[in-house]
Amino acid sequence: MTAGDVQRPPASLAGGCACGAVRYEASGAAESLCFCHCASCRRAAGASPVAWGTFARERFRIVRGSLALRRSSALVERGFCAACGTALTYSHAARPSELDVTLASLDEPVALRPLCHIWVSDRVAWAPLADGLPQFPGWRTES
Repeated sequence: MTAGDVQRPPASLAGGCACGAVRYEASGAAESLCFCHCASCRRAAGASPVAWGTFARERFRIVRGSLALRRSSALVERGFCAACGTALTYSHAARPSELDVTLASLDEPVALRPLCHIWVSDRVAWAPLADGLPQFPGWRTES
């Protein structure tokens, strides 16, 4: 991981779903800040791309409501609001101590910004990539 891969957010970031039924707090360093173009994320969020930030699972907590969970593949579980459907989290079995959070669900989404694009090989043609950020055909690999 390079120095640019970690952003130190405010002491605590708050966020939640569109209807307000689920609220969360995340704290600590945010890692793997990216735009994901994979078909699974596109379908889960109904958007392309989806911006994610990774937090230590112990630094994430639900403060109101509860996450509805859906297994989107053998190793992946996605968290969302059961009332309004807002996509909130992504959890991969290979990274049990981490939890990915949708950056757009933060109350202050400008507090963190994606640093690269991943799964560009799945990108839809009408989603332009003109921001100059690094692009990876699949999961980002370290140099």
